[in-house]
Amino acid sequence: MKINNISIVIPVLNEEKNLVKLIEEIKKIKNKIKIKNFELIIIDDNSNDNSKLILKKYSKKNRFIKFFIRKKLPRDLSKSCLIGFNASIYENILVMDGDLQHPPRFIKHLSKKFFYKKADIVIGSRNLLKKKNSGLGLFRYLSSVSIIYLINFFLGNKTSDPLSGFFIFKKEIYKKNKKRLYVKGYKILADLIFSSKVPLKIFDQNIFFDRRKSGKSKMNIMVLIQLIIFIIRSFLKK
Repeated sequence: MKINNISIVIPVLNEEKNLVKLIEEIKKIKNKIKIKNFELIIIDDNSNDNSKLILKKYSKKNRFIKFFIRKKLPRDLSKSCLIGFNASIYENILVMDGDLQHPPRFIKHLSKKFFYKKADIVIGSRNLLKKKNSGLGLFRYLSSVSIIYLINFFLGNKTSDPLSGFFIFKKEIYKKNKKRLYVKGYKILADLIFSSKVPLKIFDQNIFFDRRKSGKSKMNIMVLIQLIIFIIRSFLKK
């Protein structure tokens, strides 16, 4: 089965200690599964560490790597993702975090299921409602589970992990629905799913969510408030 035409989009913020390993692992995966027509797009949300210097270096040495700097405040993962979506040249987009909690080896698993099932979206699921994931601290775990229950209750159960930051989807979903997106906070996946006016063919792929090796999670009270606003807004628009 051929895996072709993929743009990998990664939003990052202060990930200098993770970027080199992340990029090198993605390069190995790219060569191992022989992806044709591939690009890696990394959007830096105006980091104040050395992330931008690392990305500049890699983009000069590797033609398939592009990087952008989002300078507007406040910092926002969803808005960073949109820069990547708009810059992508291929019709399939894979999104993942830049902190190595999404092991790059699962790019193969998500991509294979996506093409084999002819899916609209395949989601790297942490399966949080069934088991506590070792990669999450207590606050983030409890917050994520609570939000997932709220999404399932008010908006419908479309996936076991609507908050996942690791997924592959058809770019046309974004193009058809971008005017309806909320585009704020840390839930671009849920935004894409629940903004669609037509049923989507969605599959979950269980993944291992690794512990963060360095840096710190961006989850905080403001992120939770944005998620709750998104749920209310989406429910009222149904």
